Amino acid sequence: MKKIIQNCPIIIDTDPGHDDALAILLLEKSKMFDIKAITTVAGNSNIQNVTNNARYILDLIGSKTPLYSGSEKPLKRELIKAVVHGDSGLDGACIKVQENISDQAISKIISIVRENPGEVSIVVIGPETNIARAFISDPELPRLIKQLIIMGGAITVPGNKNRVAEFNIFVDPEAADIVFSSPVKKVMVPLDVCNDIILQMTDFERLKGSKLYEPLSKMMEKYIAGISAGEKVSGALMYDPLAAYYLINPAAYEIEQMDVKVETIGELTRGMTVADRRIWSDHESNVDVVTKIDAKSFIDDMLSILGDRKSLS
Repeated sequence: MKKIIQNCPIIIDTDPGHDDALAILLLEKSKMFDIKAITTVAGNSNIQNVTNNARYILDLIGSKTPLYSGSEKPLKRELIKAVVHGDSGLDGACIKVQENISDQAISKIISIVRENPGEVSIVVIGPETNIARAFISDPELPRLIKQLIIMGGAITVPGNKNRVAEFNIFVDPEAADIVFSSPVKKVMVPLDVCNDIILQMTDFERLKGSKLYEPLSKMMEKYIAGISAGEKVSGALMYDPLAAYYLINPAAYEIEQMDVKVETIGELTRGMTVADRRIWSDHESNVDVVTKIDAKSFIDDMLSILGDRKSLS
């Protein structure tokens, strides 16, 4: 594995979400990063639920990472929530806390980036509303961010929300359009690679003996049931952890530069991420698209980190 510099500053922008929970836990427990903040955005559920869910995840491991709530709805549309995660957005979790809602996420993203120019990577694993609002508020911000790691979009495969669109982009296509059009380095982890990596309950048995085994087992049972009913896939799709793992082991990823635009107008194609695949086109690439992931490395490393087993080399 290619080592990365320890304690790189990052922000996790998220709408937890079962797969978001795994992504947050993976980054937190890797101890490889200086996690400056977790910012929440409405997506998988409403802003109150996803912020409660984020607090629950942090409390599972006793994390003191600052948590700030953000956008309660898309820039121009009504919120359409996910189905596979249940009413709470994190069914199977025993959530009792009611976290305060502050809408400080945008101001915190701006201040953290400006205090660490050129250093902060943002893991964007929900709708891109918070990031777009930050860019609108501070037009210079995109040039001050090290990179965005975006879970979203579909290049050559069907969508999981409509015929062509992935959920995060579908929820707020106007925000995604702003982000994809901005002069910031972007790494996109699309459905194309996410669809190929599916975990079963037997995989999570490898966490036996760890503190996370029981709560994650309960959450994953609900998630697998939701995925089975909603997407007709037997197992837990690893959307957001695959975006998180890019920061841990970028050598496990193959990348292709593409010119990708977001459809905001089409009646049937809302949220489609349209890549210009023409070899004769005079286009300019604006995003690094992940085209392949070493599945074994990802699964072994994620379960090792979550289970407090041997350190990554």
